[in-house]
Amino acid sequence: MEIDILTIFPEMIEPVLGASMLGKAAEKGILSINTVNIRDFTENKHKKTDDTPFGGGAGMVMMAQPVFDALRSVNAQEKRIIYMSPRGRKLDKELTLELSKEEKLVFLCGHYEGIDERIIDKWQIEEISIGDYILTGGELAAMVVIDAAARLLPQVLGNNESVLGESVYSGLLEYPHYTKPREYEGLVVPEVLLSGNHRKIDLWRFEQACIITRDRRQDLWQEFINNTAEFDRDEKKIIERVKQYDNEITEVSFGDKDG
Repeated sequence: MEIDILTIFPEMIEPVLGASMLGKAAEKGILSINTVNIRDFTENKHKKTDDTPFGGGAGMVMMAQPVFDALRSVNAQEKRIIYMSPRGRKLDKELTLELSKEEKLVFLCGHYEGIDERIIDKWQIEEISIGDYILTGGELAAMVVIDAAARLLPQVLGNNESVLGESVYSGLLEYPHYTKPREYEGLVVPEVLLSGNHRKIDLWRFEQACIITRDRRQDLWQEFINNTAEFDRDEKKIIERVKQYDNEITEVSFGDKDG
């Protein structure tokens, strides 16, 4: 995947996307990130990229000329261009998966009150939002989208199962995780996880994921319980049990004669 990021603050981008899994993906050639400083394309001797809005009002607006030229420099007309904007399409798992399949992406990071609308109109730019709140600029939002999409690329995480089983992608929020030691300050790891019985462990994790999703994200839970045809008998029993008790976490029981 090739990604161009157009920004007036490239120093915000490079340290973050050069670290951790994304940095390793770049080293392996799986991911290529090119940061472009919009200021390098301004015709103003002071490297100014913004001006006052027509019609008056507070704040400044990023000018068309330097952004147009920055877009041309990366051949953006041949790529999918994204502008991070609170008025855009909300980022979700479907959009993240969609973006992960793109070979080339361009992210335009705005600042101030936004960008000249002619940039969006001329370049047919797609607007994406990461939530109903305002950031000081588009860089942090762009990094969220890039991280979410790029980690779905084959070989980035090194284990495809870890992606498919994760919160949201599986349709449920993720189950609890534990590691050594078995007891810490009086808190113990659930006994089923120490049993060595992988079927029991899988069912326990499935029930915990159901409970957490039901309690924390009713929207996901309702969508999930409307599509249960693919589950086996034990899983369906768990779903029905979780549906029955809205606020009570029941003890998981396995090995029933009728199950």
